Formats: sequence, structure tokens, C-alpha cells
Amino acid sequence: MNSIANYLTIDVEDYFQVSAFEDIIRPASWDGMEHRVVHNTEKVLAILAEFDTKATFFIVGWVAEKFPHMVRAIHAQGHTIGCHSYWHRKIYNLSPEEFRADTARVKSILENSIGEPVLGYRAPSYSITEKSLWALDILKELGFTYDSSIFPIYHDTYGIPGAPRFAYHHPNGLLEYPISTVRMLGGNLPIAGGGYFRLFPYGVSRFFLRSLNRGEKQPFVFYLHPWEVDPDQPRMRQAKWLSRFRHYNNLETTAARLRRLLSDFSFTPLPVPVA
Repeated sequence: MNSIANYLTIDVEDYFQVSAFEDIIRPASWDGMEHRVVHNTEKVLAILAEFDTKATFFIVGWVAEKFPHMVRAIHAQGHTIGCHSYWHRKIYNLSPEEFRADTARVKSILENSIGEPVLGYRAPSYSITEKSLWALDILKELGFTYDSSIFPIYHDTYGIPGAPRFAYHHPNGLLEYPISTVRMLGGNLPIAGGGYFRLFPYGVSRFFLRSLNRGEKQPFVFYLHPWEVDPDQPRMRQAKWLSRFRHYNNLETTAARLRRLLSDFSFTPLPVPVA
């Protein structure tokens, strides 16, 4: 196992709340869906407990409000709590006023659940891009001390390719933990979680992640969703084929791959800067 402590993050949303399905499932229908987030989060918590590993859990406010016992259980087990918006809407589709209201709402819900300040934020679908950098000042104004929303890659729905690859401070003082990439062929390759973790063979992921620790001497930021350990979740067959592929590819392998990852690397939650 590498000696560097990497950063493990879990984005807590239910399978029907993902951006890939936002054009076919509206928030008005969420109450009527089969809810699987508590069971899947408990599965992730059990795997982390096997390896005595703590993580940062960025939680959607709608989920936290509906299942406050889950939020308290995550916190009671020693994990860090962060915000992942209330409605899981992309920031660049919101006005600053809408974003402020959404973020203040989820922050209040989470803080009331755990009885302490919540200082970290992650945008739905990494949607702090060049179009929505104004959100960083609102996060600062609301009392956040760190963000983990910027993905330094080219992608069809997110990314700031020229952003720094490792932790840095924004001009307003907010600390940024970008999602980890490796340099390849003049660009940045995403290798640190989510659909990329399910797409690449595990050995490929491990090779590139080790290169960050051993070659660049840097910790990596890894992310996962509880719905990714749930191969039995309902299928959204009306979704576009690319969205279905990204969401369902290799779900049956995620839990086993996560165990291998926790065996091969050391992890901690994201360090929380004081206000």
C-alpha cells in the first residue's frame, strides 16, 4: 500500500437524480420513485468499515431532508459531511439567486442534522465551469472554506481543461480540490472515479493512480456514488443510449473494485480548512 493518504469522496444521490436522467425524470416525480439511496449508502459504509477508512460524503439536500437518519449515521461513523446541492441541478443552468437559495437550503439541512458547520461543497456533475465561476464567490459568502467541483478535463457537460490539477486556492481564498487526472498526450485523462473507474480495467486505474502518488508525489481525489454499487437498480430505458451506457456500465463490478482500491491505497476525507 502507498504511504500517501489520498482523498476519498462519496457523492450521495439516488439513481434517478443523476444529471444523465434529468431530461426524463423531473423532481416532481422523485417522491414516487423507488428509493434505494439508504441501502446503497449503507453498503458503501460497510465496505469502508471493512478497511477502517473514512471519506467525505457530499450529500444532496433532498436526500438529506428525506432520510436524516442516514446523514446522522454517516457522521456518527466518523465521516465528513459536505454539500452536493439540494436539487442536483447543474449550476450553469441556474441564476446566481437560484444557486444561492439552493445552496443555503442544503447547508442548513445538513448542519441541523449533524449539529456542526458544513464547510465543503461539490457541484452536481462538476458544473462549476468557465460559465459559472461566479458560484465560487457565493460559496465563500455562505461560509464554505473548500470546494471540489472543478474537473480539469474536456467533457461534453463539464470541465475546465486549463485548471490546476492539484489543490489550489481561488482568488477569494476558497480552497479547491480538483478531481484527479493524469497528463497524457498533451491533455488530462480522468482516472479517479465514477464512470471512469467502471470503464477502465481495474489494473489500468491502479497504474495511473499509483503514478500520481509515486511519480508526481501527490494525493489523488477519488469519487464514487452509492448507486454505483447497485447493479439491481431500475433501468431507465427511455434515456439516451450514451446516458444509459455511462450510468449502467459495469455496475456489477464496482463493489469488488472499491474493495481492491481500499486494499491498494490509503485514504482520508478531504482536509477541511478552518473558516
